[in-house]
Amino acid sequence: MSKPIVATTSLAGCFGCHMSVLDIDERILELIDLVDFDKSPVNDIKKFSRTCDIGLIEGGCCNSENVHVLKDFREHCKILVSVGECAIMGGLPAMRNGIPLRECLEEAYLNGPTVQNNKLKLIPNDPEIPILLDKVYPCHEIVKMDYHLPGCPPRADLIWEALIALVTGGEMKLPYEVVKFD
Repeated sequence: MSKPIVATTSLAGCFGCHMSVLDIDERILELIDLVDFDKSPVNDIKKFSRTCDIGLIEGGCCNSENVHVLKDFREHCKILVSVGECAIMGGLPAMRNGIPLRECLEEAYLNGPTVQNNKLKLIPNDPEIPILLDKVYPCHEIVKMDYHLPGCPPRADLIWEALIALVTGGEMKLPYEVVKFD
């Protein structure tokens, strides 16, 4: 019998949720016995090679590339899970949502205290650079998400319990001790 296939990605965030996946410590060996990884920084596979059973998404959508990657995951994954506050609510990247985009760009590239050597007063606009969105969007505002794992980042035990439940077809039991923040 083939193992369930898991894919992961990081959008606009800090990669802390992937660190929590690694923080399951020696259970990672059990996980590898239970699943195969496809597109993921865990195994450095850059493109989908097949349909995946579970997609773990960390980070929100702040630019056109994030939206493309998220839609690609929705197309290739049967179940999508928002992992962490950035994926669920925009997280720290969404702090810019109350500031007009033009003002953010001017502060970053023209007027910021660390800006040097921008004598031409240019804001980068190369076609290779993904287009910034008007705000940072949580994943569920772009595509249908099936589950949400809260935390910044979610605790390793929460990710472990959720993955085991999804992989084995069991009930996702997330007791207070696993999701608590105090």
